[in-house]
Formats: sequence, C-alpha cells, structure tokens
Amino acid sequence: MIRTYEEALTYLRSREKFGIKFGLTNIDRLAEGLGRPERRFPSVLIAGTNGKGSTAAILTSILTAAGWRTGRYTSPHIRFLEERIQVDGVAISHDELAANVGRVAERSATLNEPTFFEAVTATAFTFFAERDVDVAILEVGMGGRWDATNIAPASVSVITPIGFDHEHFLGDSIEAIAAEKAAIIKQGRPVVVGKLTPAALDVVRREARRRNAELICAGDGTQIRAEPTPAGQTVWLRTRERDYGRLELSLLGDHQLDNLVLAVRVAEKLLPELTVEQVRRGAESTEWPGRLQRIEGAPSLLLDAAHNLMAAEQLGRFLEAHPREHRVLLFGVMKDKRAHEMLAELLPHVSYFVATRPEMSRARGPEPLASFSREQATPAEAIASSAEALACAREWAGPTGEVVVAGSIFLLGEVVEALETLSTPGASVGAAARTAAQTPA
Repeated sequence: MIRTYEEALTYLRSREKFGIKFGLTNIDRLAEGLGRPERRFPSVLIAGTNGKGSTAAILTSILTAAGWRTGRYTSPHIRFLEERIQVDGVAISHDELAANVGRVAERSATLNEPTFFEAVTATAFTFFAERDVDVAILEVGMGGRWDATNIAPASVSVITPIGFDHEHFLGDSIEAIAAEKAAIIKQGRPVVVGKLTPAALDVVRREARRRNAELICAGDGTQIRAEPTPAGQTVWLRTRERDYGRLELSLLGDHQLDNLVLAVRVAEKLLPELTVEQVRRGAESTEWPGRLQRIEGAPSLLLDAAHNLMAAEQLGRFLEAHPREHRVLLFGVMKDKRAHEMLAELLPHVSYFVATRPEMSRARGPEPLASFSREQATPAEAIASSAEALACAREWAGPTGEVVVAGSIFLLGEVVEALETLSTPGASVGAAARTAAQTPA
C-alpha cells in the first residue's frame, strides 16, 4: 500500500522497466477499474510536434482567468514529477500524489502492469475527477493514436505544428506522422489546428471529414503583430470572433504568437462568452518555464527545451533576431534526435559550444557533438557532467555573455538543479524527487 510521496515515486519508477507500449488496452482497462475518471470532466486534447505545452499553458491561464477550475496535464517535467499535474496553475501536492498513485497501484495490481506514462496519466485522471475540474487540458505524450491520453472523450481536439520527431515510432513522412496526430479527433467534435504544412493539413482535413468533425484553422481570419518587451511581448490580436486589442504575453519568440492564437481560438470555442479582459489576464499571467526562459546574471542564461529539429529552427531564428556577443551553447540531446541538423541551426549564432550528456540512458555522448561543432569551425568542448559543462559554459561566456541551454528538457532540469545548488550551498538537490520521464523528449 502506498502511503507517502516517496513510496509513490518508487512505484512509478518501477513502471519504467515496461518502457513505451503502443496501444490503449492497458490504460483503458485501468481507467475502467478506476471508475472511468476521464469521463467525469470535459477535456481538451492537444497533439503535435511542437507547441503543445505552450498552447496548453496559455489556454489553461485564459480559462482560469475566466473563472473555470482548470486541470492541466503535460509531460515531461523539468524538475519534479508533480509539475505534470496541476489545477489552476498549482501542482498536485505530495499527499495528493501519494493518494492518487495509491489508487492506481491498487487497481493495477489486478490488471496488466501499466507503463510509467500510463500510470501517471491515470493518476492525473483520478486527481482531476477528485478535484471536480470544469475542464482538463491534456497534452499528448507522443503521437496521438496510441497515446494513453487518447482515451479521454475530448470536447475539443487541438493539433499544433507537425514536423519530424520520433520517426521510429510515428513514421518517416509528414503524412504518416500527421495521421498519428489526427487520430485524436473525436466523432462529431471540433478540431482546432495551428500552422500546418499543406501535406499535414490534407491528412487532418480528411480525418476530420471522416469523423464529421468541424475543422477550425486557427490562423484563418486572424491578425496579429507583436513587439518585444523585457518581460515578453506586447501583442495586438484580432480573431474572427473579436478584437482583443493590446495584450501582454509573458512568453518570448515569434512561435509563441502562433500558440497564443491557437489557445485563444480554442478558448472561444469552449467559452462563447469569453471576454477581452479574460484573454488579457490569461496571456499576461501565463507561466511556462524552460521555453526561451531568461535568467539574468553574469552571464545570463537562456533556457529552451528545443529537443527536435523544428524546435531548434525556432530557437535559431530567435537567436538570429537577438544577437549577443560571447554567446555559448550548452547542448545535450537524446540518441534518436537529428542532432547534427539541430546543431546546424544553432551553431551559427554562438561563439563557443559545450557538449554534454544528460543523465539518461537514451542520451547521446558529447564527444561526437563537439567534433561536429569543430568541423563547422565553432570551438567546442565535450564534458560529460552537465554541472561541470555549465561551469565551463559560464566561464567561456564571461560576465557580459549569455549561455543558451538546449537539446533536451532533461538537461534543463539538471542545469536548474545545478544553479539551485550553486545559489544555496549545501542545499539538497532533490535527487529522490526526480523520476526519469518515459515520454521521449
């Protein structure tokens, strides 16, 4: 029986040995045994290659500003597992996590063994049902068709931009990947899509037609422009529904404008009486760590969870638009990513490169990355320890420079932990609270 937070984490870690399994049979049986918690609240299901988490964060903030009790389930986490499961922006408590994981563990004991992601997803479902949320925003872990979140009878489905990632699971063409994402569309229920390539949009359109689902292209009839500010961006937004005028968005990057449009269009669909003030408060109060997150200092740090080629392209465009002297890239990545193509997008905008390896079995070794950088005429070092690599990057950047941390959200977590340890000598690094995420990133 699970009684404590530590016992809950131990149980979830024990699920990692089952790896990643495609199929909904396991999670469906588990949800049935738990009394179908995923059917006790309306939900929004978000799939796509990039922008899922940011869209979920903005949408959650807007709906919370509108007075809705809003659950949010995202993955993976940066530091602690409870980051994944929140209501109105507040993470599930240690006691609540223990109680809900306990229910999942007790029920799963009589069923097939759930994977890590299935167990955490079931935990989120039971918690949201227990808290009687008005709506839950659910981010697909990977793909869509066979993702554990897809058993939720979403009121609205959302598809963010689609690119190449996890090809060995999802297919090696945009059309194949889009088909996996489009499988979240529910019969007779609307789907709102972001900026998709023509090939991806054709696939989604066909699936929407087959499911008799209204297809809403978020950008159609929308006008948006922005100016950067120290705290984010000042945005002027007008959709087909209404003119929102001037908004303050707390997130950096042109791609966040697309995520804002997508979130607002979904909010309009969920809440026809949505007001301008609710959108303004939601946009301004959105928090989404590790996405072009700047940490001031000497040197400053820019943390971005760019973990695939599409995200690296977005980060590269941002760095090009905001040049800095003495900029150093600290980079670690998983073995299944297009690492050289990602680096080709980033290296032109930095003066030095430090390759490292997140403490994950799936992580790529740093020396080949450093060798590639040297071939591109960017000086580089390979340092296996992320904490030591951070220290090296900070030294090379100097007090007036900038360290850009990218490649994996797991690396971001290790860097944040290292910074915390540096600022609080002797502080616990919270190793017991870290649980390796089974959602690839």
